[in-house]
Amino acid sequence: MADEVQNVEGAPEAAPTEGQAPRRGRGGGRDGGNRGGRDGGRGRRDDRRPRDDDGGEELIEKLVHINRVSKTVKGGKRFGFAALVVVGDGKGRAGFGHGKAREVPEAISKATAAAKKAMIRVPLRDGRTLHHDGLGHFGAGMVTLRSAPAGTGIIAGGPMRAVFESLGVADVVTKSNGTSNPYNMIRATFEALGEQTSPKSVAQRRGKKVSDLIKRGGSSDRAAEAEAAAVTE
Repeated sequence: MADEVQNVEGAPEAAPTEGQAPRRGRGGGRDGGNRGGRDGGRGRRDDRRPRDDDGGEELIEKLVHINRVSKTVKGGKRFGFAALVVVGDGKGRAGFGHGKAREVPEAISKATAAAKKAMIRVPLRDGRTLHHDGLGHFGAGMVTLRSAPAGTGIIAGGPMRAVFESLGVADVVTKSNGTSNPYNMIRATFEALGEQTSPKSVAQRRGKKVSDLIKRGGSSDRAAEAEAAAVTE
């Protein structure tokens, strides 16, 4: 009888039969295949598509100015970056934006996103220059914009050149007076561009024809009508 009890108590555990799951200890369920882990059905989705904020159009992005700023905190200084970006489609739409971040790429991306939201439409003459002269003033900055004949090019320096290149202007003459702060210069430039009007909009507002507005003294009606027909915007 004693031998039978010893054989029963000292017998090894029976091996699992085919098709039967092995027994697990206290922590065995963590590595099991029944629970959805990080690689299971509850993992991160990889089929997400990036957003298309530009509506499918390609924009011209110009980095005008980047500045490193610092903030004194307990234990030292904390550095950051501020970026000024101008964007445009090269067809009469442009905007500018300002962004701040701890890293340069993030500051540029913030400024670009802000510039895309603040884009304005500027009427262009023959798609290459302004319809008339303009004056912009912001803070201590003052800029003067003048339309120019074909072949003149962009006569502008500093931040103003980036604005006209992204806007799609090929011939323009500009002059900046006062401060050389890029932020004030850009704001003054966009203030002058916001006052630009086209002959079509003026004629519609005054209830006249475009040929009546562009008709000069001594010119025939046929020449004025031909010039009015060439006005596209």
